Amino acid sequence: MIEVLYENLTQEQADAYGLVLDAYDLPYSVKRSGSDWEIWVDEEIRDRALELIAQYIEENPKVTMLDVPETEIHQKTFTGIWACLILLACQIVVNMSGHVDRIIREYGASSRDILNGELYRTVTSLMLHSGYPHLVGNMAGIAIFGTAVCNITGSGAGWLMILLTGILGNLANAFLVRYGYISIGASTAVFGAVGILAAYQLYRKIKIPGQKMKAWLPIAGGLALLAFLGSGEHSDLAAHLFGFVAGICIGLLYAIFLRGVLEKRHQIYCMAAAIITLILSWAKVI
Repeated sequence: MIEVLYENLTQEQADAYGLVLDAYDLPYSVKRSGSDWEIWVDEEIRDRALELIAQYIEENPKVTMLDVPETEIHQKTFTGIWACLILLACQIVVNMSGHVDRIIREYGASSRDILNGELYRTVTSLMLHSGYPHLVGNMAGIAIFGTAVCNITGSGAGWLMILLTGILGNLANAFLVRYGYISIGASTAVFGAVGILAAYQLYRKIKIPGQKMKAWLPIAGGLALLAFLGSGEHSDLAAHLFGFVAGICIGLLYAIFLRGVLEKRHQIYCMAAAIITLILSWAKVI
């Protein structure tokens, strides 16, 4: 006989308790009741399920039936599509200018020029691509992983963090690798988004009993994706790796100190910071 295990839960609580039950292969179902969520289990495993979740709450005293903040509920967004359209528009404008090579020389991620103080290149290079096949691949990555990040953090915070991963990835590449050629493309930020997602999932799962080893699977999956997609013949693997590492660091900081979706006004501040950074970079102010 199926009966309710918990009721009046937030979505985040239902997800967390569901992960505990998943860790011990206990079957359950999650149902929505108005604005709240319920977890249902078979009568035979109810006591065991209650025991495991009680243990989880005891080991994580900050997680109670009442204290999960409203801001942890995920926000659905489709801003990844707008980001793709911006990348496409940038490519069209560059191609129509008739000065593609000159623009890449002036705004691409040249390690020598970045080390000489032209930091704007760490930003502008993310919006330049060698051709439409290169662009389409990065647009797909931005649409999938960028949207996923923004669903967790909100659009403003999400895009600011993704932009930061691209900047930090290009900076690290310039300081630590110092290639003699110019690197371009949004893929550093794409792998930064992958790193943010992997770190967020790691933080969520690592405190759950029975999930400590499985918690590292998102990181392993991100590295596998990096090896599969980020190491092509003309790919800048080092920049991709540094972007991924930057994403892990930023994602962990966000998961530990902020979590969930930020308030609307903070989203506006973050989005404004990202847009201003882009404008100043193209104006070579940074």
